Amino acid sequence: MNRHPGPAALKSNSRPGVKPEARFLAARRSVLGETTRLFRIGMEFIRAFRAFRKIGPAVTVFGSARFDENHSVYEMSRQIGAQLAREGFAVLTGGGPGVMEAANRGAKEAGGASFGCNIVLPYEQKPNGFVDRALTFEYFFVRKAILMKYSYAFIIMPGGVGTLDELTEAVTLIQAGKLYDFPVILVGRRFWSGLYDWVRGTLAKEGTVSLEDFAFVHMADSPEEVLQIIRKTADGLGLTLRPLPLTVD
Repeated sequence: MNRHPGPAALKSNSRPGVKPEARFLAARRSVLGETTRLFRIGMEFIRAFRAFRKIGPAVTVFGSARFDENHSVYEMSRQIGAQLAREGFAVLTGGGPGVMEAANRGAKEAGGASFGCNIVLPYEQKPNGFVDRALTFEYFFVRKAILMKYSYAFIIMPGGVGTLDELTEAVTLIQAGKLYDFPVILVGRRFWSGLYDWVRGTLAKEGTVSLEDFAFVHMADSPEEVLQIIRKTADGLGLTLRPLPLTVD
């Protein structure tokens, strides 16, 4: 199957842990300096393309890094990761703790492929221990592009502003026709219903969005509901799911 190509900061001394490289939009630099930076960005993309080129059909799971293993959202994410792996999907996450760890853990425990795209943060987020291959990125936008590129569905667990950023990025790319209408699944109706109702009752009412553009956005409360939505999309695409051999090179 031929797949669609690709399913300003301010200077501040208040964040001493933020490296100057993370503020590349904030200051003027020489042509040589900006050219060097572009090379580094390009190398991040190339490294990721090489690492994930044989990942197989994948689903990306987004969500908060703040839930520990005693939280119900962690356990739900773990179950979803396991279900995805049994279905033949590789599980792709941001590679850190919380929801990311749980989804990777579930996939790993179920014998599936588990991948993480970690990011350099001021508090030095570390890759969780349940990934077959973890890459660490300097640039958020490169990391986010990779998390979008290889996925046939996007699962949005409860989370904060980072999760909202990833949710709106996925919706924007699909709405703009940059990705196929892969499902965006909001897990936890109680958590997401306020946002969902606001989109329908305020944004749509004011004419800033069209509800037809959100036909690919779903809500679910269980791993079974999530899998049902994904299976329907996979069947519509004629996608045959089978785990591919993991290659690390």
